[in-house]
Amino acid sequence: MSTIFKKIIDKEIPANIVYEDDEFLAFHDINPAAKVHVLVIPKKEIKNLDTATEEDLELLGKLQLTVAKVARILGINEEGYRVVTNINENGGQQVYHIHYHILGGEPIGMNVR
Repeated sequence: MSTIFKKIIDKEIPANIVYEDDEFLAFHDINPAAKVHVLVIPKKEIKNLDTATEEDLELLGKLQLTVAKVARILGINEEGYRVVTNINENGGQQVYHIHYHILGGEPIGMNVR
């Protein structure tokens, strides 16, 4: 499974990186749906939550904590933010590598893309 996110992880294409460690990468979305729109991805390739397994349990827990850490780095944790993940075509998934959208920096209505 080779996606645009894998190319970002491998530094084959540039991204505006907010956070990186051994397991995760966070970067600004190139088509933002809010004033602040950052994607958080694991470096391990997992298609989405529907395909995650028990083996991924610890990584997915760390992913949740990384999302919160990135929100603090972005300075939007106090005012609030939304976290979204899309699963498969009808769920709006465009890149088949699990990722969470952090949306904030302004009031987020129910009609966010």
